[in-house]
Amino acid sequence: MWSRRRSCRYRPDAIGLEELRARRREQESALRKARRQQQLVSKRLLREGSLVNGDGLAGVEIATDLLSDQEVLQLLRDVQRRTEERKKLLSRLRQGLQHKETQQRFVRLEGSMRVLIGLFTSSLADVQLEAACCLHELSHSSDPAVAEACLPATSYLLTYLSGHSVEFMELCLYTLGNLAVESDTVRKQLLPQGLIPALVSCIQSSHVAVLEGLGYVLSQLLQAKEAPAKIIPLVLDSVLPQHMLRLVSSNLQLGMGVAVEFAWCLHYIVCSHVNNTLLISQGIVSTLVLLLLELASMMSKAATDGLELLICPVLRCLSNLLAEDETEGCKVQIQDERLLVALFLFMQHFLQQHPFLVQECLWLLNNLTADEPIFCSAVLTLDLLPALLQLLPCSRMMTLLVLTVLCNMAEKGPAYCNQLHQQAVLHALLNTLALSDAQVVGQSLELLHLLFLHLPKAADDFLSQAGLKVLEQHQDNPQLQERVRALKETSLQLAAASQFFPHRASAAVLPST
Repeated sequence: MWSRRRSCRYRPDAIGLEELRARRREQESALRKARRQQQLVSKRLLREGSLVNGDGLAGVEIATDLLSDQEVLQLLRDVQRRTEERKKLLSRLRQGLQHKETQQRFVRLEGSMRVLIGLFTSSLADVQLEAACCLHELSHSSDPAVAEACLPATSYLLTYLSGHSVEFMELCLYTLGNLAVESDTVRKQLLPQGLIPALVSCIQSSHVAVLEGLGYVLSQLLQAKEAPAKIIPLVLDSVLPQHMLRLVSSNLQLGMGVAVEFAWCLHYIVCSHVNNTLLISQGIVSTLVLLLLELASMMSKAATDGLELLICPVLRCLSNLLAEDETEGCKVQIQDERLLVALFLFMQHFLQQHPFLVQECLWLLNNLTADEPIFCSAVLTLDLLPALLQLLPCSRMMTLLVLTVLCNMAEKGPAYCNQLHQQAVLHALLNTLALSDAQVVGQSLELLHLLFLHLPKAADDFLSQAGLKVLEQHQDNPQLQERVRALKETSLQLAAASQFFPHRASAAVLPST
């Protein structure tokens, strides 16, 4: 679902720039909706000091034997009586809880969670840590009933986010994050228990493991269906956003993981549209632009593995901020043409291995050029157009986005159309018109119309390059036939008029960048 178009005949005397803009804004609205992809929530599992995503086990061996109801019950009895062996018994229970069946048996036993939480609040650090590991295994369950059985532990998990070892705090954070994924009941309980103040305390930690765990908790909370109404306003009213911006732009001193986690958190907040004006006033735009410039400067270095994980959410944040009509202040802050150079460096570097990132760059480029002549001029004056045209045949999505950017530029008037014409855009359009994809052809037709509107000479050249023959391939397509017929008439009319009134070179010049 890339666009929704109104049927419209291309008649120079009937269609003006305002109607063109209205039609293209409607299309861009649909494009924005298509680009806001739903991020899948996922659980994470800490075992033996390693972080495991989803259901993977990262090479950690799981206990092969399931625990029966009787074995679980006996373990609970023993762990209460044999105090000297509690750590060993809890370790056995933890291994058993790696199985879904054992998890379900455990929570069904009356008093089981009361015993486990009692050990979780023990004054003995080793026992407390083993009990925390058992809770963590339960939090990773795919059964909502298991997550809700852990509800009595949430207040303690929040309490232990301060004043304990890094390992213990990390374990509590990932346990909270896992529980928040599974149950809206858990999320509803966490807020009045002081979730936001606890996270504010954690975000001031200097430990990477704690900050990454905190980023995970926040990312799960911010993706919840009730987040825009109940969670994000509380986050925005706290100091969390300022700290997130600080951590994202900390020159990667704390490692890539921290920056990636909080970049995605910012992305979820921006996509909620709760109060992006506040984020802009706090400097999100300038912070993220400078971060992209810094990351672009790293492209020439050998070690760039993983940078795409950070670049992606940063690009999405800026793209979505620019897409909002009410955020005019955002557009004013982005006036640095170095951002365009950075985008083209990313596209060149990641085209082969991570083409999804090229689409993200093109989407930001589209939003930058939609209303700002300065960026359209910069694409031309910095000689970036040839690199842009090279992306046309790469994929359908890239083709559509490149054509949209070219339409943004052509819409700005004769000087821009003249530059596009001089750099063989017409030849590239003949190639895209030869494709069978109706949306690609439709976008190509729109670009041709803009060129003819502002630069009648382009119609002469189009006809001389057998353009009519290419158009006739689509004259029977119900989605395209009206526009094809209108563009054919327009080109012939302009060519006939040129015989009596030869085209003169336009005196228009590009605005200075």
